[in-house]
Amino acid sequence: MAMASVPLALAVPAAAAGLAYLNVKTGFWYDRTLLRATLPATYRNIKRERSDRCSTFYVLEQKATDKSTRDRPYILFQDKSWTFRQVYEIALKYGNWFKTKFGVKPKDIVAVDLQNSDHFVFVCFGLWSIGAKPAFINYNLTGQPLVHCVKTAEPVLMLVDPEVASKVDDGVRDKLGNLRIELLTDESKAEVFAAEAIRPPDSLRGGQLDKDMAILIYTSGTTGMPKAAIVSWKKLSVVGSFAGSWLATKPSDIFYTCMPLYHSSATIMGMSHCLESGATLALGKKFSTKTFWKEARQYKATMIQYVGETCRYLLAAPPQIDPYTGENMDKKHNVKLAFGNGLRPDVWNKFKDRFGIDGIAEFYGATEGSLALFNYSRNELASGAIGYVGLLYTLVAIISSAIVALDPETDTPIRDPKTGFCRRVKRGDVGELLFRLPGEPEGNFQGYYNDPKATESKIMRDVLRKGDHYFRSGDLVSWDREGIMRFHDRIGDTFRWKSENVATTEVSEALGSHPAVQEANVYGVQLPNHDGRAGCAALVLSQGQPDDALLQSLANHVRSKLPKYAVPIFLRLGKGITTQVTDTNKQKKQELRMQGVNPALIGDDELYWLKNGTYVKFTKNDWDRLNGGQVKL
Repeated sequence: MAMASVPLALAVPAAAAGLAYLNVKTGFWYDRTLLRATLPATYRNIKRERSDRCSTFYVLEQKATDKSTRDRPYILFQDKSWTFRQVYEIALKYGNWFKTKFGVKPKDIVAVDLQNSDHFVFVCFGLWSIGAKPAFINYNLTGQPLVHCVKTAEPVLMLVDPEVASKVDDGVRDKLGNLRIELLTDESKAEVFAAEAIRPPDSLRGGQLDKDMAILIYTSGTTGMPKAAIVSWKKLSVVGSFAGSWLATKPSDIFYTCMPLYHSSATIMGMSHCLESGATLALGKKFSTKTFWKEARQYKATMIQYVGETCRYLLAAPPQIDPYTGENMDKKHNVKLAFGNGLRPDVWNKFKDRFGIDGIAEFYGATEGSLALFNYSRNELASGAIGYVGLLYTLVAIISSAIVALDPETDTPIRDPKTGFCRRVKRGDVGELLFRLPGEPEGNFQGYYNDPKATESKIMRDVLRKGDHYFRSGDLVSWDREGIMRFHDRIGDTFRWKSENVATTEVSEALGSHPAVQEANVYGVQLPNHDGRAGCAALVLSQGQPDDALLQSLANHVRSKLPKYAVPIFLRLGKGITTQVTDTNKQKKQELRMQGVNPALIGDDELYWLKNGTYVKFTKNDWDRLNGGQVKL
């Protein structure tokens, strides 16, 4: 017996080590997590369509009538808490209010121009209860962009938050013609609450397919006017269910978001995810570094949501100090997980370490897109990646997507002159990410409402073989042999300089690793008498105006981190960058590119350029010399 115990003692650790190695090499357990999230979510969606229960209203109804869930909190906002049953009952009241007071009918669209609040959620479910659909309007919009978004939806009614009513001025109202515009005042809310919670008949919601529209959510409009993306019942159902299973969200979890509900991240990954999981959604009115952690602590959040530069802003903010004890509050919270999209690699681990976050769950996808990528990272394995798959899901990824070679001059995939087909790049190389649309594309990609031209522009045909269809992501990515997918740049953001392609994300990350740089927005600018675009970085610094030592330090830093052709020639400092982000904290570059480095166009900002090994002031005289062909960079 004693002799038998020796090989057993050796065999168990050896077997464990072998399994651990196999898991790392194949990603088996991660694939298992993805599979356990995907299959039930897909089955649930199919079942709902077959039973004519596609509407997400029915999910709320089930949670509100089930004894095990009805009295759990679903929505937290400010000092209010609403259970699933209460949200359901108020939604019924809103539905009847819309129907009786405004004559809203099934399939009608109502433009919802509201800030984050509990009533935003009530209104959404109220419209679904009577078979109507909301179009979520960005409440920051004014003038022609606002008119464009509302007109595109062709709504029968526009519901406006009194706090943003000034943006719906007489000029906007005149252009919207006879559209009824209603302010959601305290009196209106009281009128709704006084109504009976009568359940509308199923016939008002019947006949819906999973591909049918649930919501209109507008793109950020980083270039041109926002487009109304059709968010289907399938997307709400499958992605919401998947997220809950993938993250192992429990009914006891509290998910805090102050990202705007008019954006798909907060609606799908927040509202729908919590509903499908039976968890609690804690809402912040808007993002602020001063209130983010205070609200996360107030709500006892276990999960937080970020988008774009959110984590960078939180990282740049000074620590919050307890006024009574003097204690640093950075890690005084219940948050275990940060879930969102757009977290840059240079911020990833810094954010985790400072705030004591156990895991980062990054997803990649477009509001109008057909598929998404996911990466749940608790260690260094896939840190900074937008997606990760093991051996099994590698096969799925090869079937459902393609990364194809791109022509940098035309920003379009390269086609073989003989076959006419595109070419997949080698594993690890950079190309445009495409998602396959099996069968007829309309079944998997609903596109943009009332904009067939924009819809068609996102579909590529005959990509790898005759008759296939793919959705163009517009993003440059790489996918290595370990199953890790990384984001490199947005097509159009990458620029050519000295006959080389420069990825703005690579330059941003290099600059962001300098201790004095809080944020770097990198773009290419056209220069007189020069081919291509020169690199320019709009910076936010931790100190005010830079001195000579800091300018030298910045120059030395980027030259040590980047190839010569990628080192930014220009720096822009001042207030300009603060206005060049979307309302979901994503950087905008178009206006910065158009202004370039013409001192007459940059307002009160200051320009510097790389000269004799350091950055120095760039003046109008320097600009005139560039125009006169007296400078060769």
